[in-house]
Amino acid sequence: MDANATRTSITRRACFGLSAAILSVTLAGCSAQEMPRLGMPDPATVEGNSMLFLWQTSWIAALIVGAITWGLIAWAVVAYSRRRRPGYPEQTRYNMPIEILYTVLPFIMIGVLFYFTARDESRLTRVSNDYAHTVNVVGFRWAWTFNYVEEKAYDIGVPANSNTNPPTDASYTGPTLWLPVNEKTRFVLSSPDVIHSFFVPAFLFKMDVMPGRNNQFELTPNKLGTYAGKCAELCGIDHSRMLFNVKVVTKKEYLAHIAALKARGQSGQVKSSFNTSKASKGQGFTTVGGKGDVQ
Repeated sequence: MDANATRTSITRRACFGLSAAILSVTLAGCSAQEMPRLGMPDPATVEGNSMLFLWQTSWIAALIVGAITWGLIAWAVVAYSRRRRPGYPEQTRYNMPIEILYTVLPFIMIGVLFYFTARDESRLTRVSNDYAHTVNVVGFRWAWTFNYVEEKAYDIGVPANSNTNPPTDASYTGPTLWLPVNEKTRFVLSSPDVIHSFFVPAFLFKMDVMPGRNNQFELTPNKLGTYAGKCAELCGIDHSRMLFNVKVVTKKEYLAHIAALKARGQSGQVKSSFNTSKASKGQGFTTVGGKGDVQ
């Protein structure tokens, strides 16, 4: 065996070993329960299951296409190697059927993926009349207000900033939104300042919170627990600390929380155009004649 063949063999083995090592390390980070989700969180809503299914089937389709492509490449490398067929292989030019195939086929695959994505997106963003609760979410720099519309109560977070919360304070997680389990909730999103984004990873869903526009969606949480949420749109210096929590509880616990908010004087609704400078200083809100911050 000549020196070139030896170097080629060593290179192939090194590449194979490196690929195997990377694959082993990657797979070792996934548990048996996490592996089927392919990196996605365990969905905590009814709607999240359809998003997870779309994610999984998209990966399966991509892996099938990849396996066919890699298989054809490997077959060409082995079948037409110089050892088996010395000299230059026969050159093929202007094979119209093949050119049409690899031009049209990708468009078909993209079209199928687009169809199922658009179908699910349309269903997930459609609002109905069978929801049980409405939460008006007001995102402002850099905190959240949660208005429980039917219950006529609200909760508001103090914005995270270098004056009220030192940047090193890792314990700060923002206000908490309470939701009853297995009951559909409509979310109405608005902002008095800049664009934010309401994102709860466990819900597998996010939507922009925009000034001058009310975005809406509906979700049905179906798993008890506390889930982290955050702003997913760069909105200023303390964007990374614009956090909140979502607590999915029983109906009894939910009603008890609403009663506790009202007992603290947090009755009514905070308007989307409220004075955010007061919130940044942790001050209260005015309710005079319904023209103040709370109505």
